[in-house]
Amino acid sequence: MTGLRTDLYELRMAASYLRHDLTAPATFSLFARRLPDSRGFLVAAGLDEALTFLETFSFDDDELAYLRDNHGFDEPALAALAALRFTGDVRAVPEGRVVFADEPLLEVTAPLAEAQLVETGLLNVITFQTTIASKAARCRLAAGGAELIDFAFRRTHGLAAGAGVARASAIVGFAATSHVEAARRYGLRPSGTMAHSYVEAFPDERAAFRAFAVDFPDNPIFLVDTYDTPAGVQAAVDVLTELGRSGPAGVRLDSGDLAALARQARTILDAAGLTQVQIVASGGLDEDVIAGLVAAGAPIDGYGIGTRMGVSSDAPSLDSAYKLVTYGDRPVVKLSPGKVTLPGAKQVFRDPAGSGGDVIGLHTEPSPPGREPLLVSVMRGGRRLDTVAAAEAVRVARDRFEADLAWLPESARRLAEPVPPAVTVSSELAGLHERVAAAARSGRATTQSG
Repeated sequence: MTGLRTDLYELRMAASYLRHDLTAPATFSLFARRLPDSRGFLVAAGLDEALTFLETFSFDDDELAYLRDNHGFDEPALAALAALRFTGDVRAVPEGRVVFADEPLLEVTAPLAEAQLVETGLLNVITFQTTIASKAARCRLAAGGAELIDFAFRRTHGLAAGAGVARASAIVGFAATSHVEAARRYGLRPSGTMAHSYVEAFPDERAAFRAFAVDFPDNPIFLVDTYDTPAGVQAAVDVLTELGRSGPAGVRLDSGDLAALARQARTILDAAGLTQVQIVASGGLDEDVIAGLVAAGAPIDGYGIGTRMGVSSDAPSLDSAYKLVTYGDRPVVKLSPGKVTLPGAKQVFRDPAGSGGDVIGLHTEPSPPGREPLLVSVMRGGRRLDTVAAAEAVRVARDRFEADLAWLPESARRLAEPVPPAVTVSSELAGLHERVAAAARSGRATTQSG
């Protein structure tokens, strides 16, 4: 990623900081101010890409020339930007962990200009992938034991977003993705069936299914709703019987009354002795539709979930923020109505037993008895501390999610009217906020201990 992948005001602030010798370490906190109405929790995601963004942040000659020629940046500012790299430290909630409103997902401590310049990129990556992982997690909750497949790539908002969706959904337990490059990059299982155009290109469904089963015999899945769904299922039965297939196979339903059609398909398949053939549903699915199909007892073994998950259609973003909380030894606050921030570098303390809600405290506080800190050091001096293969990173994140999902109260897991656990502020952090806010209102500065 390049230094120009930021907002113009970040560049202007950074240049001004450097001109006025404001180079002390600054800590910024990235968090969601509130949860969308339909969410009882968020799933942290995007950290791996965020760290890559920080490690590669720089300006090349063409970018600096653009700033000079089009935005009036002078030579001292350009020279400072040319030499600038991210050299800071990062603490973050590991990917796959469940988090709630106001809890820092990530905190950056770096010289002020560096920490400021990376705001836009970090917000973009963390907000997007956390949004998608949280939506995908709800689909996972709705589906029970059914297998989930990411079908979102063709409708995501950009090519890069498609890979992010595949990775975020894998973190929360999706079994496969249609996105081939994402499967290769992250060690995921690729999955694909056929399009209606494939069926239409052959003289009839049987010819199409026969060709596909011969060409891809490992686990053929036939799209059976191009013309008439029950007839399509029967055509799949005829081809599988003709070829003597006893291995894995499936039929995909992509339109119509999915519950009724799934029951018809199951009856036809079972009557032919093809009890091992699975039924996959797709087409406009989200957690609410899936929950309805499960409640109706539809015999569906897997769901291909696309657009509504890939753009998180009901809550397409988060009210996320990246706010300065400390400059030098001075904690700072924002007191704008509805956007008040808490000062100082922070930690989130969680009760693994689940008997108490999370506590947001200061980074310097010891963990209260029986609680664990959520934020861990992930980068020091501009270099990540733990380098693992992309596939391993996804598997480890998935394990974290499984553990946190088991920990999460039922009230927060509900699809309708979820209630997140209470999140409180430690007495030490509350006291610091009171002092810093009072000083800010009176026009005085205060230090961390003041």
